[in-house]
Amino acid sequence: MKTLWQEASSFPRAVRLLFINQFSINAGFYMLMPYLADYLAHDVHLAAWAIGLVLGIRNLGQQGMFFLGGALADRFGYKPLIVSGLLLRTVAFVLLAVANTLPILLLACALIGFAGALFNPAVRAYVAQESGDRRVSAFAMFNMFYQAGLLAGPLIGLALLAANFQLICAVSAGLFALLSIVQAFVLPTAPRQVGNTETPPEPMRTGLAVAARNRRFLTFSLAMSVTTLLIFQTYLVLPLQLRSATTEASAGVWTAALFGVSGLVAICAQSPLTAWARRQLTSRQALAGGLTIAGLAFAPLALASAVGNSAAIAVTVLVAGAALGVASALTYPFEMDTIVTLAADRFVATHYGVYSTITGLLVSALNLAAGATMDLATTWHAPMLPGVVLTGLGIAGGMALHRMRHLDGPDDAAARLAPALTKTG
Repeated sequence: MKTLWQEASSFPRAVRLLFINQFSINAGFYMLMPYLADYLAHDVHLAAWAIGLVLGIRNLGQQGMFFLGGALADRFGYKPLIVSGLLLRTVAFVLLAVANTLPILLLACALIGFAGALFNPAVRAYVAQESGDRRVSAFAMFNMFYQAGLLAGPLIGLALLAANFQLICAVSAGLFALLSIVQAFVLPTAPRQVGNTETPPEPMRTGLAVAARNRRFLTFSLAMSVTTLLIFQTYLVLPLQLRSATTEASAGVWTAALFGVSGLVAICAQSPLTAWARRQLTSRQALAGGLTIAGLAFAPLALASAVGNSAAIAVTVLVAGAALGVASALTYPFEMDTIVTLAADRFVATHYGVYSTITGLLVSALNLAAGATMDLATTWHAPMLPGVVLTGLGIAGGMALHRMRHLDGPDDAAARLAPALTKTG
């Protein structure tokens, strides 16, 4: 723990503050969101379709608007977007606490999502800028704080839920309000773009056009959507597999164990795994290896499902969760670093935003296919089908990433495009 703290302390003050900021953001968000659906069903008495609409609006408000948040950050600066997003989420959680009608709930959740779209690309671009040639190490540390907040949030929320859901909303709103104040008065003002500290800001449409015409960046975004999809199965396929293999009384315990194992492995493996990968692997090899590991995580589950042994299925789900934690720890720092490389240090927040929009919307669509695979497994009496499909997808995606040799070196496509677009734009 002392070594970890020393490593975190070795980064600039702004980066250290953003580490703590990300932990707090995740803790504040996840102390509330896992319990929202149950609150809407039993306290507000919404129908199932309305609950799905409310949650969907939250997701669309964030995933669909990341590109706008990134473009705004490059235009107006990283700090203003971080503070604005935190303030907006404070208002949204207060609104959620008092909302008791569907229109107000939709507005609150839309604001929650849009707030995330404002500060997420700006935070990542700021970390990339301030960490310099230590970007990979900085994002490894960033992911550890991210995962720690994700683990702590639901536990805090569970304790507060003993009172009522409104208390969770109030505590979360208070936390985001405090974060807003700290970022406003303590976080230094950063230049608008990485590597661009003196030139005036360029129009938002220029950055969006640069990202949209950067084919290598777009190809990378599509490929990495497979990694995001597989890691997301901690929330979809794996819990469903546990529910089918365990009793109703024990399913909750097994699911909590799944999230605990996945998060703890990601946190504990992050620092040594990143240090090893930086010595032994190129960025391309790390990304391809992480995606392959994510795919292979489902192979034991496919075998256990084929055998039909409930205990074996439950154990292999935990194994899969641990493997996905390793995959996340291996890929995330290189993923964030590669986006900056492909952006050629221009319009970095815009590229982060476009990347998050592409992967987020694709994963939302592909999750429908993953759910359909679960249904087909039941209809066709082929319980191994989801595991086989996800394993094959991970292996195929890993092979595709391994062939993208441009990921190992700088990409100057964005740098060549930007001046031309500036002249014509």
